[in-house]
Amino acid sequence: MPKQAAELGPLAVSRLTEPGLHFVGGVPGLALQVAPTGARTWVLRMTVGGRRRDMGLGGFPAVTLAQARDAAREARAKVKAGTDPIEEARAARSKLQAERAAALTFDQCATKFVKAHAPGWSNPKHAQQWTNTLQSYASPVLGELLVRDVELSHVLAVLEPIWHTKTETASRVRGRIEQVLDWATARGYRQGLNPARWRGHLDKLLPAPAKVSKVENCPAVQVGQAGAFMCELKQREGMGARALEFLLLTAVRSQNVRAARWSEIDLDAAVWEIPGDAVEGASKQRMKSGKAHRVPLPPAAVELLRALPRMADNPLVFPAARGAMLSDMTLSAVMRRMGFKDKDGRVAVPHGLRSTFRDWAAERTHYPREVAEMVLAHAVGDKVEAAYRRGDLFEKRRRLMDDWAAFLSRVELPGVVVPLHSASAT
Repeated sequence: MPKQAAELGPLAVSRLTEPGLHFVGGVPGLALQVAPTGARTWVLRMTVGGRRRDMGLGGFPAVTLAQARDAAREARAKVKAGTDPIEEARAARSKLQAERAAALTFDQCATKFVKAHAPGWSNPKHAQQWTNTLQSYASPVLGELLVRDVELSHVLAVLEPIWHTKTETASRVRGRIEQVLDWATARGYRQGLNPARWRGHLDKLLPAPAKVSKVENCPAVQVGQAGAFMCELKQREGMGARALEFLLLTAVRSQNVRAARWSEIDLDAAVWEIPGDAVEGASKQRMKSGKAHRVPLPPAAVELLRALPRMADNPLVFPAARGAMLSDMTLSAVMRRMGFKDKDGRVAVPHGLRSTFRDWAAERTHYPREVAEMVLAHAVGDKVEAAYRRGDLFEKRRRLMDDWAAFLSRVELPGVVVPLHSASAT
C-alpha cells in the first residue's frame, strides 16, 4: 500500500505547477501529474493483480479534486471486489467505438450499397436511378435514422403516401429499401427481420401493386392500319421518318435504331448485328439482355438503308442534322403529327410499333410464338428451356420479317387490300 500523502485542499492543488507526479492525499495513490507542457491530469496509482498500474481519471481542472477523489475511491472498491477498473474502462471505450462504427444512418448505408453493387449492374445509369429514387422518397423519412432503428412504421411512412398514386415507383422504392436493409444486416449494422420485406409482411398491410394500378401498355398502331401508317410514313421527309420506318420493318427498340451504326450492318447478307454492351460514345448498353442480337433485314429495309445518305466520319446510320444521335422525341414527334391512334383513342408511340408487330404475328400468321418473341429479343421459356435452346431461329425469323414487310406494303380498306406499289406485292 502506498505511503499516505498529506491531504491537500483545492487551492494547494491549483498551485501545483512543477512537472512531475504530486500525490494529493485523501485516497491512497491519487496524484496530480504535471506535464512539461503544463498540462495537468489525475492519476491513480494502485496494485491490480499483483502489478502496479496507473489509471487516468481525467484532466484538471475539468475534473475537480473532489471528483477525482470520488473516482479514485470507486476504482479502489472495484479492485477490492476483484475487478480491474482499467480493463473495464478499456472495454467500455472499445464497445463505444464499435457502436459508433456500427451507427450508420440509412442514407450512409444506401450510399455504400450502391457503391458496392454498381460495378455489377449492366446499365451505368442504374446507380443514379437508385440514388435518385431513394433520395426523393426514402431519405426524407429514413435518411437521418440510424439504420438499426428503421422499423415498420418508418417504411410505411415512406410507402403509403405514394402507394396508390405512384404504384410502380412505390413498389420499386420498397424493393430498394429492402435491399439496403438486407445489406446493413449482413454487414452487422442492424439485427432482426427486414421491415421492408413483402411476402408475409407488407403484403398483409398494402394491396398488391397489380391490383392498385393497371399496367398501361404503350399506345400502338392498330394492325389493320399498319399498311396505311407505312404508306403515310414513306411520304414524310426527314431522318426521323426514315428511322421510324426502319424501326417498323425490324421491330427493334427505338434506342437501337437511333444508335445503329453502319459497321453493325451487312447489306449483302441482309443482317444487322446489334452488340449487347454499350459501344464507344454511348452510356447505355445496346441490348436490354446484354447479349448481342441478330436482326434479319427484309428487302424493304435493305432498300431503305441503301438509299440513305452517309455523313463523312459519322458511324451512325440515322444521325441528327448536326451529326449526333437522334433523340427519342424526334421519332415520337413524327408519330404525333401522323395522329394514328390505338383502339382506345390514344395517339400511338414508337415503342407501340413492336406491339403492332406482335399482334399481327399472333392474329394474322401461324408462326410459333417463340419465333415472334425472339424477333422482339424477349426471353423465351424458363431457364431450363433456355439452357437447351442454343439457336436463335434466325432463318425462321427471316421468313417472318419478310412476311411482315410484305404485309406493311399493303393498305387495308374495308373488304379491300391495296398494294403500296406493285413491286412489293406477293
